Order: sequence, then structure tokens, then C-alpha cells
Amino acid sequence: MAGHGTDEHPHGADRLCGPGDRVYSRAVRRGRVPRTEAEPVPCLLELALLHPDPDDMDWLVPTAPQEVMTRLLRGVYDEVSESHRRVGSAVAAFEWYAGLGRRIQASAMASASLEGGAAIRVLDGLSRIQAAMDDATEACTREVLTVQPGGIRREPELTEGLHRAVTLRSRGVRMRDLYTHVARHGQGLLNYLELMGDAVEARTLDEVVDRLILFDRTVAFIPANADHTMALELRHPALIDYFVTVFDRLWRLAIPVAAPLPDTGIEGISHREQSIAALLADGHQDAVIAERLGISVRTCRAHIARLSETLGAASRTQLGVRIAQVGLDGTSSHHPDVPVQLTPADRESPTAR
Repeated sequence: MAGHGTDEHPHGADRLCGPGDRVYSRAVRRGRVPRTEAEPVPCLLELALLHPDPDDMDWLVPTAPQEVMTRLLRGVYDEVSESHRRVGSAVAAFEWYAGLGRRIQASAMASASLEGGAAIRVLDGLSRIQAAMDDATEACTREVLTVQPGGIRREPELTEGLHRAVTLRSRGVRMRDLYTHVARHGQGLLNYLELMGDAVEARTLDEVVDRLILFDRTVAFIPANADHTMALELRHPALIDYFVTVFDRLWRLAIPVAAPLPDTGIEGISHREQSIAALLADGHQDAVIAERLGISVRTCRAHIARLSETLGAASRTQLGVRIAQVGLDGTSSHHPDVPVQLTPADRESPTAR
């Protein structure tokens, strides 16, 4: 927590510079400060004394003095074997933060802001995201639930959190992971599941929600932007209950990785093509379908071409009609266990033209 600051502010949280002291104190008194006020003191962001307000990214909210004290104390205990002299300065810093906390008579608005900051925290940058997830891993004792969107899991994606998974397994923590069906075709995922053994249970669906990681049903992490360089750390009980409910419902619909995907019941139509057909029937474009199913746009279009050929459709309009006729849009009355045979006459049917 002491950190190294920046070139202009080479200090840690145990001895703030004069400008940093003033801006942080003002932020604690008011509950938040405009981002522009913190620009001259980047040390406050680097030391995580200020962080983005989840309700308005143009504002920054302070880390509560009590939390700063806790982080400082933890850092001191970790380093005490290396340098005893730092204990004195840290104790002085604790007294400063404690005094500041006692002097503050927060208004109702400021109190609500601080409580919201504890329940929803913005993690800006990959290093902060990883550190927060490492802390959650260390505290986890029972269960981890994850949703992993996208297609085939690449080795770097799987190894990124492998140390956390191994740590959790060693403590007997159970893990349940949800992937898309496409992920089944990646050897990396199969190797990961073999390595983790009974500690991990994995299932797949045609498509899943965006990335979600839940530790012990008390803290969740979700992306806060498109490139996943920001995340939200969520501890609000109502939000956690909602995410757990979503996960459990998806889990009941999903198919274990060890089990084969069910047959579509329609000759010549694969399970993936059935999923594509359903999304086409909903009016989605190729790029959206590809993203939701975790495949490339090129692969998606190749499947659409095979669908058109199999169903005897010469245009997208005709393809939509044929999808509805054979029940690939989910509205057909035919029984799913009874295969649908597409005869040459069906493919040349005038109704498909």
C-alpha cells in the first residue's frame, strides 16, 4: 500500500505530499472530488486513495481512512521482517488517518457515497484487477462461480488465473465454470479440466452472459468497459443475490463438458448451425451472432452458407422462411426427438422461393 508514487510524488500512503494531503482530506470531507482536482496529484490514484465514482466517471471518491489504515497495517506486517524502522512511521500514519476519521462529521450524502464505494468499487487497470482478485482468492473458502464468454480458450487466458485455481483447489474450494459450446473444441480447456480434477465442474451453453466471477457468494467481479481494462468489484448483497440467481439458472440449462451435445433432430444440421439459425430468426446480423456464440464472423458466414444449402434457400429471406418451416426458430410444433428429414422436394419447395 505504501507504493512508490510517481516521479513527481515519490512517496507512499504513509507520508502524503502537501498537495496530496489537501486533496485527499477534501475528498473525505465532501465524499468525492472532481477528477480535474486530482490531476496535479496522480499519487492519490496510484496509491488507490482515490478511485473512480461508479455513478459518474468524472468524479473520484476516496478510500475510507479506516480502509487505508487496514491496508497499511497489512503491508507493514508483510515487510516487518525486512525493515523494523518502517513500523514507527506507519504507526504515525495510522494516528493521522484515525484522527482524520474522528474529525469528520459526514453528511448523509457523503455517508451514502462512502457506503456505495464499499459496495461497488471501480478497479482501473489490469494490475489493480489482478490484485483485487488475488485478495478475493485468498479470502475464499467454499465456492467460486465463473462465466467465461467467447470461443476456444487460448492458453494465455487459461494460465492467467491458473495460480488462483490451484490455490483454491488446495483449500478444497469447489469451482463451477460456464463456457460456450465452442470452448469444447479447445485442447487448452480440456487440459485445464484434467489438471483440476474434481475441484472444477464445467458446463456449456450456446451463449452466455458477459464475464462474471463470484467468490463465496459475497464478492463479484464484472467488466466495466469493452476491452476489460476496468472492472467493478461488487459486494452489495442484492447484486450478489441477483448474479447467483442468473448463474444458477444458466447452470441448470447448460450441458456438462463430459456429455455430448444433443442431436438437433434435423438431418444435416449441426448443433452450432441450429444456434445460428435461431439467432438469424431473431434478426441478428452476422457480427452479433459470431460474438454471442464465440466464433469468428468468417466461420459464422460459412455455417450460414451451409444452412442455406441444406435448407435449399437462395437468399436470406428464403433462409428465414425455411428456418421457420423446419422449426429451427424454436416455434415449430414438431417433437425435438423426432428427426426431420429434408427431402429434395422439400429443398425445391415453392414455399421456400
